[in-house]
Amino acid sequence: MKYTFYKYQGTGNDFVMFDNRKNEFPKDDVSLVASICDRKFGVGSDGLILLEDDEKTDFKMVYFNSDGREGSMCGNGGRCIVAFAYFLGIIRNKTVFIAVDGLHEASIEGDVVSLKMTDVQEISKKQNALYLNTGSPHHVQLVKELKSFNVFKEGARLRYGVYGEKGSNINFVEQNESGGFDIRTYERGVEDETLSCGTGVTAVALSMYHMGKTKKKIVPIKAVGGNLEVSFDEQNGLYSNIYLKGEAKQVFKGELTW
Repeated sequence: MKYTFYKYQGTGNDFVMFDNRKNEFPKDDVSLVASICDRKFGVGSDGLILLEDDEKTDFKMVYFNSDGREGSMCGNGGRCIVAFAYFLGIIRNKTVFIAVDGLHEASIEGDVVSLKMTDVQEISKKQNALYLNTGSPHHVQLVKELKSFNVFKEGARLRYGVYGEKGSNINFVEQNESGGFDIRTYERGVEDETLSCGTGVTAVALSMYHMGKTKKKIVPIKAVGGNLEVSFDEQNGLYSNIYLKGEAKQVFKGELTW
C-alpha cells in the first residue's frame, strides 16, 4: 500500500505526519516507525505524528520518538499538528485536541501557532539544576559558553546517569544580552541534540522565572533552530495558562510504500 505523508518543522524540530483518521497506519510496528524517521534510510525526522479522530475534541495527536516508540508530549510536534489539521481543513483558527498528557487548546495565524501546555505544579531542585514535567520530563541547567558546550556528551551522561533507563530530556541554558535565554537540548528518544524542543523551551522559561533569572512572564527563548516565546501565569508556585508560541511550517509531501 502507498501512504501519503507530510513533513513539518517547528524551529528545526521536524516531524513526519500522517492523517490516520481511517486507522490504516500500523502504529505498533516500532521498527517501521524508526525506519521512517531514519535520516539515512528513511524520510528523516525527530519524530512521527499521527492525526486521528477523537469523539470529544477536534482530533487526537499520537506521537512517536525517532526510536519508534510512543513518546510523551512534544510541544513543537503539538504546534505542527495544529498547522497540519488547519491544512487538512479539520479546524479553523482555534482548536482543542487531545494528546498523551491531556487536552490542549491552540490557535493559528499564518505560520504562527500558539499552543497551551499543561499546568506545572512542581519544580524540583537537583544538583546544579532544576527538574520539572511540562508534558515531558526536563532537566534544566545553566552553563557558560553554551555555543561550544558538548551537549551530546554531557546530555547523554545526565540522561542515563542521573535519570536511569526511563531518562529525562536535558536542557542547557545561557542568558543572552537581550535578557532572554539561549537553549540547547539533548532529547531522549532521539538520543541526540535536536535543533529545538518545545516542552524543553517551556521548561526553561518556567525554571528561569523560578530561579529569579527573569521577572517577565513572557519569556523569549532562542533555540538552535529558531525563536520561540513562552507566556504563563504564576501564583504560589503554580504555573498555569502556559502558552508556547512560534512558527510551524509544512516542508513537503510524499508517498511511502510498505
